[in-house]
Amino acid sequence: MFRSFFLSRHWFAWSVLGTVLILAGTWYRVQLDVQINAWYGSFYDLVQKALEKPNSIDLGQYWQQLRLFLGIAMIYITVAVLLDFFIKHYVFRWRHAMNDYYMAHWQRLRTIEGAAQRVQEDTMRFARIVEGLGVEMVRSVMQLIAFLPILWGLSEQVKNVPYLGAIPHSLVWIALGWSIFGTVVLALTGVLLPGLEFQNQRREAAYRKELVYGEDDAARASAPVAVDLFHHLRRNYFKLFFHYLYFDVVKYSYLQVSVLVPLVALGPTVVAGIITLGVMQQISNTFDKVSESFQYLVLSWSTIIELISVYKRLRAFEAQLDAPAPLPA
Repeated sequence: MFRSFFLSRHWFAWSVLGTVLILAGTWYRVQLDVQINAWYGSFYDLVQKALEKPNSIDLGQYWQQLRLFLGIAMIYITVAVLLDFFIKHYVFRWRHAMNDYYMAHWQRLRTIEGAAQRVQEDTMRFARIVEGLGVEMVRSVMQLIAFLPILWGLSEQVKNVPYLGAIPHSLVWIALGWSIFGTVVLALTGVLLPGLEFQNQRREAAYRKELVYGEDDAARASAPVAVDLFHHLRRNYFKLFFHYLYFDVVKYSYLQVSVLVPLVALGPTVVAGIITLGVMQQISNTFDKVSESFQYLVLSWSTIIELISVYKRLRAFEAQLDAPAPLPA
């Protein structure tokens, strides 16, 4: 899964240099986010000034702020589109490397259950999921590096937090604590899902395999056999749906309550009039960025579950290659 791409000279330009390019592009996107966050402060302070005292600003100042945002946004869009385009090619090259490696050993692998599906589908899914999670993890780390010092400094203006009182740099600790709480709760709630996803893929593979055989052999994929295979598939899906039901209840409840967390923390500060509207917007946006970085596992948990199930299938596949080759007759 990894050595065929990252330890191959043939794929060096894509695996190493491509990774460096993705990291650089991701860092630049984070820096644009920082610029947008700074724009929130200046723009909403300008709005507050205009609302408090009519005609205290001229229309040119207002348009200038909007042009500033548009300039940053256009650069952001260009970088995001080009980076996503490159990442799509990067993922396919990774899949290409795995496909070539497995096909070079096809004679040893062809007898494994679902071999064709694992080479054709699982390699694609694995490369896509790992790339997505990897880029998101890197973005979260870089976002944390960029925004954590900003939130640390802005937290000095928050002198009192409901129920907790005066805590130095309180917003940073609240973001960290709330994220850890959500990660632990979702991990406990979804502990059964990876195994169910794995079983689901096995049953899908068995059903697909029988139907493929039935295309060339009239004796295969008979009605009783197909009905029985689909019955097992149906039962596993329904079990999976049930477990995702309560998992999603916990997940979406947590994410919705997360919207209120910075607003609750800022309550006494806002009521006391210590900060301006611009600073409030800047704090809220920075808090969201830091929380989002801390909540990487929370936001990616469903994808991680899918990755675990795909990894199990490919790891079992590769175990055949790690086993000693049979002696020739």
